[in-house]
Amino acid sequence: MVRGIERGAIVIEDHDRQDFIERIGKAALSTGTKIAAWALMNNHAHLLLRSGNLGLPTFMRKVLTGYSVSFNKRHQRCGHLFQNRYKSILCEADAYLARLVSYIHLNPLRAGLVGSIADLERYPWSGHATLMGWIERPWQDIDYALSNFGNTVGSARKAYLAFMTEQCLLGRQPELTGGGLIRSAGGWSEVLSMRQRGERQFSDERILGSGEFAETMLGDAESAVKAMIPTTNKLDYASSLLDNFCESSGISLTALQGGCRTTDYATARRKLAKQFVLDLGLRHADAARLLGVSRSAISQLFRE
Repeated sequence: MVRGIERGAIVIEDHDRQDFIERIGKAALSTGTKIAAWALMNNHAHLLLRSGNLGLPTFMRKVLTGYSVSFNKRHQRCGHLFQNRYKSILCEADAYLARLVSYIHLNPLRAGLVGSIADLERYPWSGHATLMGWIERPWQDIDYALSNFGNTVGSARKAYLAFMTEQCLLGRQPELTGGGLIRSAGGWSEVLSMRQRGERQFSDERILGSGEFAETMLGDAESAVKAMIPTTNKLDYASSLLDNFCESSGISLTALQGGCRTTDYATARRKLAKQFVLDLGLRHADAARLLGVSRSAISQLFRE
């Protein structure tokens, strides 16, 4: 997801829209990125994709940097066009592919840019028209986008269109756009139900998927990838790790953060400190606050 700075427009005229879409296509083909769904709005854009060997940052840089320069020159403006860095969420395909394809492609209808689902079929600024066969775009992965709807293109398109009609009645779906636990659990109603049952589930703001999927993906992430996680997300993830560690090992979080000096707590503190600093790249001061010790105590752990 990318947004215009201060919620400003990223497209003003159809020439802008065509430029943006052409850059997506060229970048997708050159980086091996597979685009399953997309929607270009006036001040933001959504993309559902499988990144290629060159990675998501390379793909996004090819699209956004060139487009920003082109847009600024065309409209005689200067400065940043997009708001901060793009936002990316890792998605569990088996559980969410169909819903995300429809959710993204329904954006123009929800925003009032088209009047009906039928109008979407000829609307050129989202991927729906390509999935329905009206506009050809070689870079859009039709087979993958329709893979959950049927075994043949014809049957899949029919089922997809029926699903779009059904999803349209649901309006905005917070479980596809909300916070980590809301997103991973499947909505506020499920979160409340889990709380009533006394159940816990691992979640992460960057992941749309089950708790098990979130833990697996983050556990398998390479150090280089973790190093690119924004500090605020690192702190959220570290806090989740801390809660899960205490629960699974029978250690009191209050006692751990309160400075308990028994062997079990000292060992746990040392293990967690090294994980926070070495694996996640947290600063000593942030790790210290999470563990209830001083910054110098964290530094001392690494000298032992």
